[in-house]
Amino acid sequence: MEVFVLDTSVFTNPDVYSQFEKDQLGAIEDFLSLAPHTGATFFMPTSIYDELCKMVDLGHLKPRFELVVRIRSPRRYNLTVPAEFLYEFIEDVRSRINKGLRIAEEHTREAGRLTEEEVGKLINRLREKYREALRTGIIDSKEDVDVLLLAYELDGILVTGDEGLRRWADRVGIKLIDPKSFRYILENLVKLRP
Repeated sequence: MEVFVLDTSVFTNPDVYSQFEKDQLGAIEDFLSLAPHTGATFFMPTSIYDELCKMVDLGHLKPRFELVVRIRSPRRYNLTVPAEFLYEFIEDVRSRINKGLRIAEEHTREAGRLTEEEVGKLINRLREKYREALRTGIIDSKEDVDVLLLAYELDGILVTGDEGLRRWADRVGIKLIDPKSFRYILENLVKLRP
């Protein structure tokens, strides 16, 4: 039996949820109609579920969602992760911080030659580049860690459109699928059932 661990992006990223329906609630409802017939089990960490509920008003779908998707946090105090994972993570964070500092230095030098209006535009560019340097391709929240740890603990298949989660999940050997193929995979699981 397949075990899928779902990230918020399955239901909030239009590139992912649009394979089910054009709008979020329709996509969630379509998923909830299909999922029970697959023979698979679906999990979502509590923190991810809370995040989803803040982003999407599930309304009347909430009880059905909780029936189909098991809401459960990873067993943080019982899990062991490879030390190499921590070393790689720390090295990646240090590299990103240094890159962010170089970006800030570059923009600071440029600011001295600008008008006040131009400085405002420069600050906006700085924020974009800085955010990209520090946050793209990394696990950067406790929710990210929860979904990664739960997939690791359950030896589940992680379904996410988050580039950082996918990158780090691959590093520790967590199974992944292309989130844009999720519906296709579920439909084929239904066909394969006896």
